[in-house]
Amino acid sequence: MYEGRDMTELSMMAKSDWNDSELFFFHHALQQMTPYLNSEGQSIHRQIVEEIQNRGGLNS
Repeated sequence: MYEGRDMTELSMMAKSDWNDSELFFFHHALQQMTPYLNSEGQSIHRQIVEEIQNRGGLNS
C-alpha cells in the first residue's frame, strides 16, 4: 500500500523532488485511468513519465 505524500502536496513540487515510490505509484495510477484523463491529467502523467525516464527508467 502506498503511504507517501498525496497529489495535493506533490502538485506544488517539481517532479524532480518526488521520490521514486511516488513517481511509480502515480505513474501506475494514471496509466490505469489514461482513457479518462483530461488534458491536465495527461500533461501530469507525461511529466511523471519524463522524470522516470530521466532517472533511468522503472528498473533503476
